Order: sequence, then structure tokens, then C-alpha cells
Amino acid sequence: MLKLQEQTSTDALIEEITEYVLQKEITSEEAYTTAYHVLIDTIGCGILALNYPECTKLLGPVVPGTVVPNGSRVPGTPYVLDPIKAAFDIGAMIRWLDYNDTWLAAEWGHPSDNLGGILATADYLSRVRLAEGKKPLTIRDVLEMMIKAHEIQGVLALNNSLNRVGLDHVHFVKIATTAVVTKMLGGGRTEINNALTNAWIDGASLRTYRHAPNTGSRKSWAAGDATSRGVRLAMMTMTGEMGYPSALSAPQWGFQDVLFKQKEVTLTRPLDAYVMENVLFKVSYPAEFHAQTAAECAVTLHPNVKDRLDEIDQILITTHESAIRIIDKVGPLHNPADRDHCLQYITALGLLYGDIVADHYEDDAASDPRIDRLRNLMVVVEDEQYTKDYLDPSKRSIANAVQVKFKDGSTTEKIVCEYPLGHRFRREEAIPKIHEKFSATLVTHYPEKKRGEIEAACAKQSELEKMHVNAFVDLFLL
Repeated sequence: MLKLQEQTSTDALIEEITEYVLQKEITSEEAYTTAYHVLIDTIGCGILALNYPECTKLLGPVVPGTVVPNGSRVPGTPYVLDPIKAAFDIGAMIRWLDYNDTWLAAEWGHPSDNLGGILATADYLSRVRLAEGKKPLTIRDVLEMMIKAHEIQGVLALNNSLNRVGLDHVHFVKIATTAVVTKMLGGGRTEINNALTNAWIDGASLRTYRHAPNTGSRKSWAAGDATSRGVRLAMMTMTGEMGYPSALSAPQWGFQDVLFKQKEVTLTRPLDAYVMENVLFKVSYPAEFHAQTAAECAVTLHPNVKDRLDEIDQILITTHESAIRIIDKVGPLHNPADRDHCLQYITALGLLYGDIVADHYEDDAASDPRIDRLRNLMVVVEDEQYTKDYLDPSKRSIANAVQVKFKDGSTTEKIVCEYPLGHRFRREEAIPKIHEKFSATLVTHYPEKKRGEIEAACAKQSELEKMHVNAFVDLFLL
């Protein structure tokens, strides 16, 4: 018979997250500047995804024709939704093309996925406040919540590997969104604690949809689902819904015992602005981040191999352990979700075309027989130093090297890239490219005059921070 025990205090980790969200003042201007670039980059990724029907078919009200009073707007669409569905739509758009920011640690993920919940909630609250004669939220408020959501998700990821127990990283999106959105809705310590306990009790999605033989499009909307669930739990909590103090630690029934192999979930560093300061941008290529440096290497080699494709005998890819575990794939690739998470496919694109764009993952492009012929010539090996540097918190490298060997015995240079363009070590180099990427995404959806209005409004961080959230979202409406 189980001995009943009453726990009146909330798990310490949950309390620490709550205290951070409520009380921590973010003083890092580097974090705010990075958050500004994350914001425009992430919105751009969402706008670009609107060119893909497999994404847009999921957007809009659950019941067609529904319009919500003071509802959240979904950028680039006509939809006016409740903030829960709007969070899903924005989150799905952001993640669809695997082009938004990335965080690599024991667990991987994309902290800007939280923008779905943050922006939808901020827009809704702003419109309600305007209707009540009050001041709406500003983009500065959004940036603060982005920094805090990045930090919660990213620090949880440092030492708590969900993938090792078969769970998906979007669980940490749900945790982070729940915390900051409850604060945005006016929640205090009790409410944030309660909402977070419910988020942990939800458990986490399996990674089934990220791996063969089940790789599929759910990976492109899973984060939207997670961030929208965070909004839902926050809103439920604000009605007075109860919490569960030992959601993590309860013997037999808590998250740790049931889903984390009885290991303790920990925070390995104080929560501040570390993650936003060090987050990785996908500047050049829409591809899983562990392959970004391989893509750079392959594009560099393109001029040397493009006229000798039939002479290639072997393509050697030297990489780190996490890349091998996640994206080293041989055999058939069944859909875009499968292809953009294949190290060999991405490398083949770079060698063949000297560039990688989202359309390269679609069925028409994948039918080029040269891609699979090159994939079949690839050998993937681990360099243990690459793996060590990947895990080193002072480096956080994502190293890959590519070398092509020809049938006549000659070889190309071994091209090594340790840090991708979006890495903090290459931030100054990347920032102009981030703005170029943003402009290029707008071209796919807006007429010239509208693009000019958006780019002018977003050009200066100091001015954008003062903008009301509802006005910012309205910029992106057609």
C-alpha cells in the first residue's frame, strides 16, 4: 500500500523558473539587440512558409468563418483568432521551413518557437487594452518575454536530454511559453507555479515523427502545438485552476519517475540572458542546424566539383556525434521533412547547386537522380574533438568537414567549418545577412509598397521597441 504524503511546497525547479519570470530584470543590451534580430528573422521565416500549401492548410479558425472580438492577428493572413489558435498558427508558420533560430545542447530546439504564444498573447492583450482605453504592450515588452522564454527553454536543454528518453524538445517550448504568457496575463507567483505544474504534467510528445520510418510533417507544426498549449494552460490558470506542487518529483507519478527514467530535471546555471546572447541563427540555409556547417563546406566545394560529378569516387563528411545520431540517414527519403533532416541530402544539394533553398526539399527537386547518387558515395565519420567542442559551453561549435575524392586518386581540399554563420562568434558578419534574409522573405508575399513600409518600421531597433504590438502585427496584414 502506498503511503500518502502531502507536499505543500512546489518543486524547487518550478519555483526558480517562476521567480525568474516575475523578478529578474534583464540588463543585457546584447540580449535585447539579439532578440530584435530574432524577432524580424522569425517573422520572416513565417511569412516565407505561407508559400507552402501544406502549411497554410492548417491555418485559420477551427470553425471556418469565426472572428474573435479583439482577437489576435496572424501575420500575412486575414485571420482574427483567439490567442490559443493564433499561437498555433504563428508557431507552425515559424517552424515550417526549419529556418528559425536554434539552440544546441544535451537537448536541441528552436527557442523562437515561443514567439507563437508570446506574439499572439501580446497582440490580444494590446487590442483588449485599447478597447478599454488603456495603453497596449510595446515591442520592448515582447523582446523581454522572448529573452526569458529563450532562457527557460535553453537552460533546461543544457543538461536535460529529452531525446535520450525518446521525448521531443517541444516540451521545453511548452514550459517556457506557459511561464512567460502567465506573467503576461497578469499572473503572480501562485498562478505561474500552477500553470507550470500543469505543463509538466502534460508530459511530452514522442519523437516518433522525427525519425525513420515515421518522419513527417508533424515536426513542422509540433512547436506550434506546444506554444499554443502553453497559452491554453496559462489562460486556464488565470481562471483559478489549481496546480500540482510535486508535478516533477512525485514518486511513481511525477514527470521524473514516469518519463525521465527517475533522473532529476535540473537547471545547471542561473537564469539570466545567456541563451539569447548565444543563440544560433540560420542565416544562409533552411536545414537542420547540425548540417549548417556541412552545407557551408559543400557550397564552398561546388565550383571544384560541379563539372566532375561523374568522376567522384567518395565524399567524406567528418562531423560530431549529435549530427550522426540525428541526421545521418541512408536509404529512401519520403518527404520534405525527411530530406531537410538528412546530412547527406543537404551536403549533396550544396555540392550540386552551390546553394540550398526550401524548394530543394520538395518532391520535384528530390527527383533529380544526381542527389541520391551523391548520397550513396558519402561516408560519415565522427571526429571526437568536434564532439567535445560541440559540448564545450565556451565554444558550442557545430563542426563539419567535407572532402571529395575522385576516381583518378585526386582529392579536393578538406573544407572545415567549425562555426556556422549564425553563431555568436560570427554575429557581426551575420547581422547584415539576417536583414537581407528578412527582405528576401517579404518579397515572396508582399507588394513593393507594403514591403517598404514593413522594412522601414523594422529597420531601427530603438524605434521598433517603442511600437505598440497591435501596430506591429498590423504591418504584416494584407
